[in-house]
Amino acid sequence: MSAAYADISKTPLCELDVSDPLRFENDTWQPLFERLRAESPVHYQADSPAGPFWSISRFEDIVEIEKNTEVFSSEPTIAIVDPPPDRRSPMFIAMDQPEHDVQRRAVQPVVAPKNLQEFEALIRKRSGEALDALPEGETFDWVELVSRNLTTQMLATLFDFPWELRHKLSEWSDAVTSDERMTAGQGLTRDERIEVIMEILEVFTRLWHQRKDDGVESFDLIRLLQRDPHTANMVDDPKNYVGNLMLLIVGGNDTTRNSMSGGVLFLNENPEQFQRVKDDHSLISAMVSEIIRYQTPLSHMRRTLTRDVEFRGQQMKAGDKVVLWYCSANRDASVIENADAFQIDRQSVRNHASFGFGIHRCMGNRLAEMQLRVVWEEALKRFSDIKLMAPPTRLCHNFVRGYSAMPVQVTRLSNG
Repeated sequence: MSAAYADISKTPLCELDVSDPLRFENDTWQPLFERLRAESPVHYQADSPAGPFWSISRFEDIVEIEKNTEVFSSEPTIAIVDPPPDRRSPMFIAMDQPEHDVQRRAVQPVVAPKNLQEFEALIRKRSGEALDALPEGETFDWVELVSRNLTTQMLATLFDFPWELRHKLSEWSDAVTSDERMTAGQGLTRDERIEVIMEILEVFTRLWHQRKDDGVESFDLIRLLQRDPHTANMVDDPKNYVGNLMLLIVGGNDTTRNSMSGGVLFLNENPEQFQRVKDDHSLISAMVSEIIRYQTPLSHMRRTLTRDVEFRGQQMKAGDKVVLWYCSANRDASVIENADAFQIDRQSVRNHASFGFGIHRCMGNRLAEMQLRVVWEEALKRFSDIKLMAPPTRLCHNFVRGYSAMPVQVTRLSNG
């Protein structure tokens, strides 16, 4: 690891690439963002693989910007990189009012309280089956056998997707976020990503037409779009349709999958916290929120200036990119006490930035929390230990904070 990654304290901020994906792969991002919060909370970077951008690193500044959607627009994209103009796929998370609310409202019922109640029994059954199938005394990959397995099953349920093809959903999720500009060249090229996007569109267009007016009373995401008068013909606008599909696939997958893996890591790194939750299962709900804060599954969201503005003494220009670093906000000690510690019973444990703020706050946050809570409730019924056997393999990515592998061994309770 170069000196720049080992110690950034003596390097001028103007010489550091805040967006470097290798910082996240090597888990060395924290000191840089601590320095940004202290020295340059509204920081301009003139050059990067994604072009010039502003970095916002403090919690309260991010909240303020997220509320001001007229000046800080979500269009054309919420990622640090720009899509090619001819390949832009509109999605409601990358829309402003009123279009945002119209399209989000169409699919919101999938996470209505009544549906969440019904989902819980299904999630608990599937979680139990997955955990019961884990080998004892053998090292296995938690990411593959638990996190990816369970989130893919849930995603297939949300779309009422052909069960035997459900693996395609997680493959597509990985592919559409795997832009080589956000992965230090390790991701897919533009042409490779376009090929995946066209496959998604082809499969889901076929599903749309198969379900149109079929009379089935289902709350899957495709039929919800068909029922709402504002989105009933979305299939006729392929870019908008595939844009929202990609949003729902990634949103229903990455946050939960990577938090499900991150929890194992954090509990191994903090054995006293692990013991506390083993002794008192009532701490699980709070622990889930702390896992989501500490993991921060999406490192950033991006906004674009609609006009010139002064913010915290800095002159920003219309068209400038403004990158909201959620990972930094979640370590902001001015808002979150002892923010660098993993503490499962902290005060106001749900006060974190991982789900965003304002109109773009994560639609599926309650479902994600439920999935994680149920997995840990079922795991702690069965296992006296879930031991990390080697360091996890982290993604080289400046948008998705996650893991590609996490080798563990489990020890079952004598009555488990």
